Amino acid sequence: MHTSISRKQFLRGDLSGRKTPNRPPWAVQDDEFVSRCTRCDKCITACIDGLIVKGQGGFPQMEFSHGGCDFCSDCVAACEPEALFRSSKEATPWDIKASILDSCLSLNAVMCRSCGDVCDKRAIRFSLQVGGKAQPVIDPDRCTGCGECLSVCPVKAVEISNNYSHVETV
Repeated sequence: MHTSISRKQFLRGDLSGRKTPNRPPWAVQDDEFVSRCTRCDKCITACIDGLIVKGQGGFPQMEFSHGGCDFCSDCVAACEPEALFRSSKEATPWDIKASILDSCLSLNAVMCRSCGDVCDKRAIRFSLQVGGKAQPVIDPDRCTGCGECLSVCPVKAVEISNNYSHVETV
């Protein structure tokens, strides 16, 4: 199967052509988002936690290094062209989830439970292994992709993306 990728995707190491920035909650599909978004920055201003930043091409994207999203939906209310659109109160904000990378301290026999401690939904638990290791396990049904676990990880061993098929499930 042949996949056509842009020069930018190639230079960023996205040889599959599937990596897209994490858009703000309740963003419409990425192609439609790019055509609707006017880059007015109102969603950026509306985010009191400063998690929405100006990304590539001036389009808003999430930056979880400062904390996690509480899904207040202020960004949706500020978005006039409806690039961010919440169809109902029950609508899920996105399909991104957390995954743990091999550089995780706990996977390398160093006592750390920062991500599990900060997870309000209790989506991250640790399974003790032989040799002093504790395997982080993410429950994808509980994980909201809020990014709080990424913000507290001392070695940035958490990834938030919609490519979470490698997450070990409960």
